[in-house]
Amino acid sequence: METIYLYHTNDLHSHLSQWPKIVHYLEHQKQYHSSNREQALFFDLGDHADRVHPVTEATSGRGNVELLNDSPIQYATIGNNEGITFSKEGLDRLYQQAKFKVILSNLYDQDGKRPSWAEPTQVHTLNNGVRLGFIGLTAAFYPFYEKLGWSIEHPLANLERELPKLQKQADTIIVLSHLGFFMDEQIAEDFDVDVILGAHTHHRLDPAPTMNGTLITQTGKLGTDVGKVELSFSNKQLVRTSGSLIPITATAADSHKALQTYTRLQAETLEILAEEIGTSDERLEISWTHPSAFSSFVVEHLREWCGVDMAMMHSGLLLASLREGSMTRRDLHHICPHPINPAVVTLSGQQLIEAVHRSFTERMVHLPLKGYGFRGIQLGVMVFAGMEVGYEFDDVNGYNVTHITKQGERIVPELEYNVAVPDMLTFGTLYPEVAASTNKQYFMPELLRDVIAWAFTSKTNEQ
Repeated sequence: METIYLYHTNDLHSHLSQWPKIVHYLEHQKQYHSSNREQALFFDLGDHADRVHPVTEATSGRGNVELLNDSPIQYATIGNNEGITFSKEGLDRLYQQAKFKVILSNLYDQDGKRPSWAEPTQVHTLNNGVRLGFIGLTAAFYPFYEKLGWSIEHPLANLERELPKLQKQADTIIVLSHLGFFMDEQIAEDFDVDVILGAHTHHRLDPAPTMNGTLITQTGKLGTDVGKVELSFSNKQLVRTSGSLIPITATAADSHKALQTYTRLQAETLEILAEEIGTSDERLEISWTHPSAFSSFVVEHLREWCGVDMAMMHSGLLLASLREGSMTRRDLHHICPHPINPAVVTLSGQQLIEAVHRSFTERMVHLPLKGYGFRGIQLGVMVFAGMEVGYEFDDVNGYNVTHITKQGERIVPELEYNVAVPDMLTFGTLYPEVAASTNKQYFMPELLRDVIAWAFTSKTNEQ
């Protein structure tokens, strides 16, 4: 019986200080298996890049690819942070220098052609003649990919069409999935695949479960663990699978080469982000518990940039006050690091009223949100432009909304209103009344910080 080893990472989210430690472990394992005449393969399952990190922001993700090149990673797929937080041109450039293969089956140009930097499937033949078939799938964020100029196919529809072709070429099927644990479960239930190397929902699966004969793996997030899969073959037949996690601690040794690359990228980043983008003739303070000069300034320019009468956003999207004087790209990224796009939603007056009341609950103001692109500490109080929201506050009862008006007139529940918002308000269960809107327009590839930059650039040009 022969055992093959698969090592996998996912959802690093540009926690780049951890990467040299991960690379050191992977290099050690590669050397160990080689010295024992064993075969090992290395994978990344996406969301390695996250524009919350200055290096990723400054290099448009290409620094992440350099760091991946410094590792034993041979195969990768993309996550939503690679797929929808860069422009189409940026994603097309991202992997130009990659020394690993990008496997991605359900993303196309809008003319139906596959991107030149990815292959839908790949067959890797082991020394014993066993053929491992890989197919890569990423989560289908339809309106975002379409707005960027891509066409994204439902991953299960893609798998249903492409899997039979791959099965004719391979003996063992491995899905490189950035779909999340629950869709991986569905794949295990409905498709004949052997292993799913998973990502996206940040599940930490140790040991990896087997469902309907399919091993499902995932390593959590931020590089705290590396996944290890063992595939045992007898007479070229897969007879046993297992998966476990290897912790990578903060005190683990670093790869010298990866650390050198990271140090160089940090120095380059300081130069790139030193670019001045505007000036402020006064200090603008931020508060997360009450409206402030800075949050009011930003929400007003969000309204103006989106071209609508009303806007609302949580003050916690701004992580620091803005000092008087020049503002650089580094300042702006520090203040607003989130990969969050502007959006306009059409809401009934009743939906708008419900959203405003929800925003003033103690839970929402102090919510330490994780996900939806938010990279802050707490959501903070909601601030508004083009509408007036009165409230009272005391230490016992918290916030109490007293009135909601537009130009002095009360919001009419039956009327419709177009409201500019950060796109995070349109997702999931955070604001069900906003997510329920059937008319949502997303602005891409611009992020909220681009709107802030535009506000100060416009202001500087007017002076």
